[in-house]
Formats: sequence, structure tokens, C-alpha cells
Amino acid sequence: MSEKEQSDIFQRWFDLHKGLIFKIVKSYADTALDQEDLFQDIAIQVWRSIPSFRNESAASTWIYRVALNTAMTWIRHEKKRNRSERIEMAQHVLDDNTSVVDDRLAWLYKEIHQLDKIDRSIALLLLDELSYKEIATILGITESNVAVKIHRIKKHLMTKSRNYYLHGI
Repeated sequence: MSEKEQSDIFQRWFDLHKGLIFKIVKSYADTALDQEDLFQDIAIQVWRSIPSFRNESAASTWIYRVALNTAMTWIRHEKKRNRSERIEMAQHVLDDNTSVVDDRLAWLYKEIHQLDKIDRSIALLLLDELSYKEIATILGITESNVAVKIHRIKKHLMTKSRNYYLHGI
């Protein structure tokens, strides 16, 4: 594969699927600086993975898998690094052109961010309306395991939302 072909595929994939990358980045990284770092790591990994893509799944499934694996690896490495200072910058790179921030959406992302990494991944995939089968394929778990986890995630989020809206907790 030529570099031009790889570049064309990357640009097409990015244009079509940048929203899912943004969701993963926002769910796995707290600060704008971390979000920028993670976004760049994911973009690099997607670029590197293009030659090994065999069209055995949808491009979006492949990108999800690459992005989630990169985010999980990034989290492990980030926990090892204990940065004493974080600088907020380049937020405009991560803004996905939504001018109005919905408090409910911000609350949902905050709660998703607090889930363990597998549940967090499932929640994001579910928000993108992927089927249980697609989620299972991306994460390498069974469909029945996905169903159980989704049930527990929904129950957990409903309880948290009731507490938040009734008691401000």
C-alpha cells in the first residue's frame, strides 16, 4: 500500500468516524491536555493499523477496536506517570462543533468516565447504537456477557441519575 493510499483511507475514515474517537477521548481523559495526547495516540494507531485492515469487519468496528485498545493502554501508562502539573490547552482541537453543552450530556460523560474500562467501552459503543454482536466483536467478549453488562450499566446509571436529580449527589 502506498503512502498516498494510506493517507486517503485515513482521511476518509477520520472524516466519517471522528465523532466516535472524540467520545472515547472524552471518556478516558480528564483534562484538555490529556485529551489532546490521547487523541494523537489514537490517530497514530489508526494510521499504523490501516495496512493490516483486511475488510473482515466494518471500518467503524476496526476504528473502535483500535481506539479503545489505545485508550486502555494509554490509561495504564498514564497511571504510571504521576504528573505534578497539568496545563489546559488546545481545547479547540477536541471541540466537536457543539456550541451548546447540555448539562445532562456532561453528567453522562462524567458518570461514564467513572466506570471501569470495559463498562466504559460498552457504554460508549451502546451510545453509538451498535448491536450486542458488534460490541462483543470489538471487545472480544460474548454477546451474553455484553447483555449482562449493559443491564448492570443501565441500572447503575439510573440509580446515579435519580440520586443526582433528587438529592444533588
